[in-house]
Amino acid sequence: MRIQGPRRTRRRRWLVDYPRAAPVGIFLLIAAITALSVFAIERGETEREAATLNERARAIASALERRGNATAAYLRAGAAMFAAVDRVDESLFDRFVSELQLDVGYRGTEGIGWAQSLRLFELDQFRGGADEEAAGAVRIWPAPTGVTGRVVPVTFLRPGTERNQRVIGYDMYSDPVRREAMEQAEKSAQPTASGKVVLAYRGEDAPGFIVYMPVFRGEGVGRRVRGFIYSPFSAAEFLNSALELANAGERGVRLYDGEASPDRLLAQIEPVSGSGVVVQERITIANRPMVVEVESVGSYSLSPLSMLTLLFGLLVASLLLVVARLVTQQAREDQLKLEWLEEQDSIRNSLTRELNHRVKNTLANVLSIVALTRRRSETLDEFADGLDGRIRAISATHDLLTQSEWGTTPVRAVVAAELAPHVSDSGQDFVIAGPAVELAPNDALTLGLAIHELATNASKYGALSVPDGRVSVTWELEGKDIVRMEWIETGGPRLAGRPQGRGFGLDLIEKIVAHELNEKVELDFPPEGVRCTLRIPVRRPSEFAIRAARRRGVVES
Repeated sequence: MRIQGPRRTRRRRWLVDYPRAAPVGIFLLIAAITALSVFAIERGETEREAATLNERARAIASALERRGNATAAYLRAGAAMFAAVDRVDESLFDRFVSELQLDVGYRGTEGIGWAQSLRLFELDQFRGGADEEAAGAVRIWPAPTGVTGRVVPVTFLRPGTERNQRVIGYDMYSDPVRREAMEQAEKSAQPTASGKVVLAYRGEDAPGFIVYMPVFRGEGVGRRVRGFIYSPFSAAEFLNSALELANAGERGVRLYDGEASPDRLLAQIEPVSGSGVVVQERITIANRPMVVEVESVGSYSLSPLSMLTLLFGLLVASLLLVVARLVTQQAREDQLKLEWLEEQDSIRNSLTRELNHRVKNTLANVLSIVALTRRRSETLDEFADGLDGRIRAISATHDLLTQSEWGTTPVRAVVAAELAPHVSDSGQDFVIAGPAVELAPNDALTLGLAIHELATNASKYGALSVPDGRVSVTWELEGKDIVRMEWIETGGPRLAGRPQGRGFGLDLIEKIVAHELNEKVELDFPPEGVRCTLRIPVRRPSEFAIRAARRRGVVES
């Protein structure tokens, strides 16, 4: 318990000294945890998308290879069939194509065709009609030259659409890309895909490729290529046909010839919004290496789980911010209450000591007044009257001090309070004038007692005892710390000098007042009337205003 108490106090003190640090720190901590959670979720989503992307890429690559393998199988079957006959005529070719059921199982290709391989010296016989049934009125284009030494014109192409018919007679061997694919197929005796070509019959810039399967005549050293059974592919349709087997969703898919470069792009399906995150898979279509590239869909928003985590985290952070703010505010209020209670306790102790001091001073003054009054009084009534008046003078000044909460009291208020019982109805008996000056409580009591004695003496023997008498009470500052006050009586009975018998009033003014004010009192008795000069100190508030100082300290804190 001895250890936990100070630690708890230090924690509360820290909350009081830094009221905003704790709420902001808690908010930032929860926000950081939320951000890390969202980052982890998004990273998991990215990894899951990457795995899905790899899976989709493999599925699409597999679908493309299945399409290519199906084409190769058909071409091998056709090559075997055509190699076994003496002549490939149109009826034989149509029967073969019809059995393939192109509309059902041969999707992705533009069809299937036969191109007879001819030497230059065989062109005349080909044109002259030796093979009329096979060639008919075929026009070979572009015009053959002796550069290649060989012509491979398109002889048949099914389905026999108008578009396919326009390509009949086209010498595929004249194109370097097609020629290279045919030579590779002849060497390997396997279905071989060409590089990127533009399909001539489309009449537009539609990239594609062609798969060739050679058909041989004879065996061994005398084997000779009779022609090629081939299948042209539009790369875009080939890719779309594969996506029927392996759906890519909204992802982007691209098919490249050999390497993934812009100039080798065969076909592409753009994603809804690109992300730049791609996965590549290498495939082989009819002995031709190709690359499939799958791009993920770009997203500029967080996943639903991340959004939920973010909103929940911000909500929790905001609630904790409010709770922490309330806690720190309550701690600060508690600290202020403790400080206020401590201040009040200190004020109470100071006021108790101050009250004891002032009560003792007042009682000492009262005892002195009682003793001197008794000594100067000859009868009980005279003693009672004198004591009553002096006690009332002290009481009047006490009332002023109570109104000011024993703070400073104006000189004018003290003089007016003591002279009030002696003012006539006309109010012309007194002249009161002087600057605004504040006196300390004890000095105000002493001044009030002196004014009372002077006024009582004037009402009995001096200016206030006759109708034409006047009293002037004026004061002025001597420097910053002394008030010089003059009491002057005029119009009263003429005086014959200082009284012979020394009364209590003279003793009180010249001894008690002088002692309390710590200043000499000048009391004269000229024929015109009594003149009294008092000097009253103007004290600093710090010398007496204990309670006021304490109160200001509490307010400022």
